[in-house]
Amino acid sequence: MAGVFGKLEVEIEVKSNVENFWGIVKDFPTISKVIPHYKIIEITEGDGKVPGSIIKATVDLGSDEKAVVTERIEGVDDAKRTLTYSVIDGDLLKYVKSYKGCVSVTPKVDNNGSIVKWSCDYEKASQDAPEPIFIKDFVTKMFSKFDDYLLSA
Repeated sequence: MAGVFGKLEVEIEVKSNVENFWGIVKDFPTISKVIPHYKIIEITEGDGKVPGSIIKATVDLGSDEKAVVTERIEGVDDAKRTLTYSVIDGDLLKYVKSYKGCVSVTPKVDNNGSIVKWSCDYEKASQDAPEPIFIKDFVTKMFSKFDDYLLSA
């Protein structure tokens, strides 16, 4: 039986400048300080900022649903302000067999804020598994929270 592959994408504009927003995106250990519904349980390898780092977290998906997820940072490119990661263990694998995500941050044309692009390529755990749209919703809310945090700092 062939796998069912999919892709989710989000592009949002934020008011924060590109360097500040990139700084928070690439700093996984800081995320739990900014977003209460993303709690770092432990960093099992690396420092949570460099490729090869493995981070185990509890994510509040809303509606009293929580998920434990283990992510590995695959790549960090400061020049392009791009971070790639994969999910390697946890509750999310009930829905997807494989998951690779990418976040990039670029300045808006007028340098008044940033454009944040997120995408993930995934293979569903089974043909009957629902599309993991909740991930897209979570990411969109997370980026808005990042922006609010940076603008209030």
